[in-house]
Amino acid sequence: MERTNYREQLRDVAPLAGSAAILGASFGAIAVAAGLPLWMACAMSVLVFAGGSQFLVVGVIAAGGGAIAAVAGGLILNARHLPFGLAVGDALDGGWLKRLVGSHLLVDESTAFYLAAPDPHRARAAYWASGVSLFVTWNLGTLAGAFAGQAISDPKMFGLDAAFPAALLALVLPRLKEAPVLRASVLGAVIAVATTPFLPGGVPVLLALLGLVAALPVPKREAAA
Repeated sequence: MERTNYREQLRDVAPLAGSAAILGASFGAIAVAAGLPLWMACAMSVLVFAGGSQFLVVGVIAAGGGAIAAVAGGLILNARHLPFGLAVGDALDGGWLKRLVGSHLLVDESTAFYLAAPDPHRARAAYWASGVSLFVTWNLGTLAGAFAGQAISDPKMFGLDAAFPAALLALVLPRLKEAPVLRASVLGAVIAVATTPFLPGGVPVLLALLGLVAALPVPKREAAA
């Protein structure tokens, strides 16, 4: 029964894993072309394993921002994983090693697969199948992309300078149909565009996170008696 569930989950996650490989290759090529050594790009994918944050860090560095701004932006973006951990706690039952590995596989997609499963047994299978598959394909893609990035002398020749914003847009695009996400995205974009001519590289990207205030729930006013 356990093995059948994992086979089913691997089949379901296969298209997403393929997309992760392509996006990971984009990250590897962008990171190396932006000046990061190959080993650092690969180490980031292994140790961080958070696509949005990794793209943000490379984007800040490529724009001239410092390491502090890059790390701060990544930490803020990854803060959403705190409630994710509360939601998938049952999938990590076991010894400290299982909890450590399972926590590292905590990403948007593995959380979504866990929450969409119809029962706890399938939820655990979905979490581990999706998490492991995405981790493997993301890192293989990063390695392949990093090797390709080393062979490219000018990233602009192949449009890699535009791949970072395009990748982030692809990550957020499916969520733009939700009103709070759309409001936050629009406000963040306006802030970034408005401050880019006046602030050092990387800072406008961090300030764009202020757009999150537009996603906060608006308290309803009580009707007058």
